[in-house]
Amino acid sequence: MKKNISFSSILALAATFMLFNIHAAFSQGSPTLKGTVERIKVHGKGLEGNLSGDSPDREVSVYLPPSYKANSKRRYPVVYLLHGFTDNDAKLYGIEKHWMSLPDVLDEAFTKGRKQEIIFVTPNAFTRFQGSMYSSSVTNGNWEEYVAKELVSYIDQHYRTIPKAESRGLAGHSMGGFGAMRIGQQYPDVFSSLYLLSPCCLEATNNVPQDTALQAKLQAIQTPADLEKADFFTKAMFASAAAWSPNPQKPPFFVDLPLENSQVQPLVLAKWTANRPLATIDRNIFQIRKLRALAFDAGSQDRGIAVSIKELNKVLTSYSVPHTYEEYEGDHINKVAERIGTKLLDFYSKNLSFEQSKK
Repeated sequence: MKKNISFSSILALAATFMLFNIHAAFSQGSPTLKGTVERIKVHGKGLEGNLSGDSPDREVSVYLPPSYKANSKRRYPVVYLLHGFTDNDAKLYGIEKHWMSLPDVLDEAFTKGRKQEIIFVTPNAFTRFQGSMYSSSVTNGNWEEYVAKELVSYIDQHYRTIPKAESRGLAGHSMGGFGAMRIGQQYPDVFSSLYLLSPCCLEATNNVPQDTALQAKLQAIQTPADLEKADFFTKAMFASAAAWSPNPQKPPFFVDLPLENSQVQPLVLAKWTANRPLATIDRNIFQIRKLRALAFDAGSQDRGIAVSIKELNKVLTSYSVPHTYEEYEGDHINKVAERIGTKLLDFYSKNLSFEQSKK
């Protein structure tokens, strides 16, 4: 006996077939399913009046994962990813040419790698000194509160986040890794999990060369234009001074350098040491223990940083703080994109809460 198939049944079958194809395309990483990047500006009240003259209205790049615009009710965890020295958010997000494009890495991981989707946020911390060190001083402004309070508050108000510490991670590369450790250990009530990619500046000692060539380079910097043309190490010295040894009575840069008139300045070095995570970790260990998860890695060819994270691993182990530590074959940048798309996303998929609650 023949059965009549109703028009409504045909429509139901067609709809099912379309949904199946959409799901299959997503699972196979269709090139049409990509995240989107929005570049916005977020004002920092704590950045107002900084002596460097940097704008308190900071560019911020926001990566929204592939399903964000298609599903208007879904909320997402957020990873705040801090960029490195001399970089900015536009470089990291592929807006300007760079050694990696974060959106490409995330698109690949979310569509083909089937990683759990996360919003990524990166503020532009490029300053007059080419990097804020994510520290707070009258010269740079209050970068710690800007990241941990003002930026987080803005993102929670304007995007569909899961606004609780369990659903927020803080990560960074190089200077950004230092910033993630510095800020994350102060605000475990804001960020529950930290991932440090080749973090700089952890060590407890400051090896400042005392040769006459370095002294000449420092003395040659008289104007912002001079600083822009300086070598990387000289720029890093000025950026560190702006972050850790500000001097509001010393224009035009408003900093104290660790070398002056061919003499080492012990007080300046002491101030720098007081900002180094391995020098301060003992007093911060109670805050670090409040974190849900902590991971850090570096390439074996990134020798100074590889030594410092090995020491961080040793100290955390002595305090019985759970953490993940890895030294891999690579240098300061050549494996970072790959590790973000695999190790970092796996870490946050495991340690962030994806529960769809607003509070």
